[in-house]
Amino acid sequence: MHSNYTISQPRGISKDHRALLSRLHRTFQSPFSSREAAECLALPSNRTNRLLAYWAARGWLSRIRRGVYITVPLDAINPSKWVVDPWLIAKKLFSPCYIGGWSAAEHWGLTEQIFRDIVVFTSLDTRYRKHEVKNTKYLVVTIPSDLISNTVQVWRESERVAVSNPARTLVDILDKPELGGGIKHISQIASELLSGDYKDETAIIEILRNWGNRTVCKRLGYIIEHCHLDAPDVLSFCMMNISAGYSRLDPSIAKKGILTRRWMLEINSTLSSDIP
Repeated sequence: MHSNYTISQPRGISKDHRALLSRLHRTFQSPFSSREAAECLALPSNRTNRLLAYWAARGWLSRIRRGVYITVPLDAINPSKWVVDPWLIAKKLFSPCYIGGWSAAEHWGLTEQIFRDIVVFTSLDTRYRKHEVKNTKYLVVTIPSDLISNTVQVWRESERVAVSNPARTLVDILDKPELGGGIKHISQIASELLSGDYKDETAIIEILRNWGNRTVCKRLGYIIEHCHLDAPDVLSFCMMNISAGYSRLDPSIAKKGILTRRWMLEINSTLSSDIP
């Protein structure tokens, strides 16, 4: 988290207001709602809302969106530029949720590519797929609540946030290649996963079986075979779970390609192992 401090005492705020703000600081190290603030301060909701708006307008709080705030250090030189961990914002706004896609791949070290947007999977029926909060863009995907699984709780600042485990990350981006940077980049992620410390064929097969999306099996099987990856159990499972009808290797691009009957795929993209 970025900060810029001075050792001087904050000015322009009364003793009573500073005491209330200090209580919020002690209670919340991550985003909080106006309702939670009212409970913390033991004040009526209408008075709390006025106080929060007043403090935010003067830089003592940072407003994330309507009714959601984050505390700003009382000795911050430039409160307006206080940066909040975007994963904590995602947890507050979209829970129940987990960080996934290329964001999870970055977390597990499965890619060296840097993505600015944060991918979030949630069971909330969000109105928009793309959100922008505090200059960070979020790609939000709604899934059934029973599919929020195979996650790991990781510490971000002083709070834990759910992120998809490596196996689940791979399955998610094979289901929606645009959330993995396209199938070529996904083949690089698969290669890194299946040759590194996070390789777990049993876990991948279990998720594929529970997921029930046979198009994912087509794409993964093709990548394993085409890129000569060492995952015989996963390859065998994928081969036995091919659905009828052709599917696009990468549905996120409009380009057409040749058909391969072995995997019932339209090969409309190259992979990382292909020679340009």
